[in-house]
Amino acid sequence: MNARAPLISVVVPTYERPDLLERCLAALLRQTLAPDDWEILVCDDGPSPQARAVAQAMSARAGGRPAIRYLPVSRTQGPAGARNVGWRAAGAPVIAFTDDDTLPEPGWLQEGLEAMASGAEAAVGTIVMPLPPRPSDLDRDAARLEQAEFATANCFVRRDILEAVGGFDERYTLAWREDSDLHFALIERGCRVAPAPAATVVHPLRAARFAAGIGMQKKVMFDVLLYRKFPRLYRQRIRSGPPWFYLSVCAALLLALAALLGGWQRLAMAALLLWGLLSLFFFLRRLRLSAFTLRNVAELLLTSVLIPPLSVFWRAVGAARFGGGLP
Repeated sequence: MNARAPLISVVVPTYERPDLLERCLAALLRQTLAPDDWEILVCDDGPSPQARAVAQAMSARAGGRPAIRYLPVSRTQGPAGARNVGWRAAGAPVIAFTDDDTLPEPGWLQEGLEAMASGAEAAVGTIVMPLPPRPSDLDRDAARLEQAEFATANCFVRRDILEAVGGFDERYTLAWREDSDLHFALIERGCRVAPAPAATVVHPLRAARFAAGIGMQKKVMFDVLLYRKFPRLYRQRIRSGPPWFYLSVCAALLLALAALLGGWQRLAMAALLLWGLLSLFFFLRRLRLSAFTLRNVAELLLTSVLIPPLSVFWRAVGAARFGGGLP
């Protein structure tokens, strides 16, 4: 046990990825910060013997310096709740957040602390997501995390500020918009968020199952929650208006179906043609910058048809669940 409190606590939420967790912890143990100055809290969102064993093995490998604590999380579901368990159990005045699939650079914590030393309430580092030579549309979409204004894959927040804003909103049960929610809460409180460009984590892309973008549309309902809580900031920093393109695609498809049921064949064919042209435009726009491979083309064809109606559907689900208007 450390004789004094650490300067910074690292919170790492994890869920059923012991191999990635081990890789992340191995990278963390290469930090240049003195071992007694920091600690790691592994927050297991689906408590498992495998994750516990990884945390214990890495702690033994480090000789207990820095301390690595395993925290099972069963009361909530999702990374927001897991991070809350972590920072509330932390012993340091500054909390560093990253994910179990990242590789923090050796100077990550040192650079983060230096950024916080300026008196900022929070700081954001650099996320690097290397793309393969022939990236798919899904790869390019995932790599947009590099441009995120505030992401929990690489950020630092004072513990007292987390207490003041209540931490993460645990209604975000998927890894989506919970970091923007905290960022907006900090902004509304007048907190200063400092840049820490030298505090770098590498975030390797992970292989995704075919047409993974279909299931990812469920996350859109959390845009509704974020919009309900912070409408002004959402319009300024996320989206300035409704998703008119998706709504147009859905309107054309619904008109075609209604016309068919009503026996208006010409109107149905015209609406169906409009829907097909809009879907083709969406497909070609996404294909233009991504890999021209059989898998990617097939994936884009399927998802270009399904994403607009699914996105609108999950927005409606979000509105029903969280109330308020649609973003």
